[in-house]
Amino acid sequence: MKPLKDQTLVITGGSSGIGLATARLAVEAGANVVLVARSEDALGSVVRALGDHAAAVTADVASRESMDDVVAQATIRFGGFDTWVNAAGVDIWGRLVDISEEDHRRLFETNFWGVVHGSLAAAKHLTERGGTIINVGSIESDRAFPLQGMYAASKHAVKGFTDALRMELEVSGVPVSLTLVKPGSIGTPLPDHAKTYFRHAPRLPKPVYRPDEAASAILVAAQRPIRDVYVGGQARLVASLASLPRFMDRLTERRFVQPQFADRASDRFDNLHAGRSEGREVGQSSGPLARSWYTRMATSRRLGPLVAAAAAGTLGLALTHKWNGRSRERVASRIV
Repeated sequence: MKPLKDQTLVITGGSSGIGLATARLAVEAGANVVLVARSEDALGSVVRALGDHAAAVTADVASRESMDDVVAQATIRFGGFDTWVNAAGVDIWGRLVDISEEDHRRLFETNFWGVVHGSLAAAKHLTERGGTIINVGSIESDRAFPLQGMYAASKHAVKGFTDALRMELEVSGVPVSLTLVKPGSIGTPLPDHAKTYFRHAPRLPKPVYRPDEAASAILVAAQRPIRDVYVGGQARLVASLASLPRFMDRLTERRFVQPQFADRASDRFDNLHAGRSEGREVGQSSGPLARSWYTRMATSRRLGPLVAAAAAGTLGLALTHKWNGRSRERVASRIV
């Protein structure tokens, strides 16, 4: 795996949020980037800002043929690529019973099939030269939240696909590292662009982390093999408590519904069926953004094993300690 300054990265969802933050940090480190998104105008402004190290391909990740074309364009411009980052994503706020089948399917086309198409196109290109595929999942790859049910389903599917593809590549001896990144609440424009079935605008529960925290974790994985990366101590905690399903059901129902709404009406502006991003890393309704010292330590060569051991120890205590339901809720409310 090459140093970042010697790499070319393909980044889907590169016109905003985590994808844009990843591109910016990569270019600052000397890498070349090929940015993929549906919005030609947003891509154009981003590439102009990033300079000669950046190129753009307007494409929809829901199309496998379009992802094959991205491979061809990256080869023409930079002679190929070393890392492929699947960061494109859309979201819906609504009860599962209220959302139209058309909207359900479009979300899966982007969030799941977009990852499948990108990963398979990248794997074919990287089979001989080696490299990295990085899929951006979510804490909802491990734990579902109400009102974002199909988003959670798509991210669960991304995790299953990523795990299976990793094993198949290893069995075949293909020199490709495959990483799943699981962000918690990240202050991107995702909720601003989400389609909502509610009157109030969508919002992510606190704490909300800076997009470049996720981007930094992605770029670490681009340079050395990492299986999974949680972005935010909140994400790691929720994943650990997911092994207590009924407890987490109750906690989520009580603590994670109302915080998903902002104190303003929705403008009904969404990018579910068409690209409408504005080239911004940070969302308008993100509020104060946090740093993730947990993620920085977890991705450190020296501290990473210690952090993993500490997390495992904490989970072991949680599983073996015989809390009653009321005690569990008191402890969890203090932690969360």
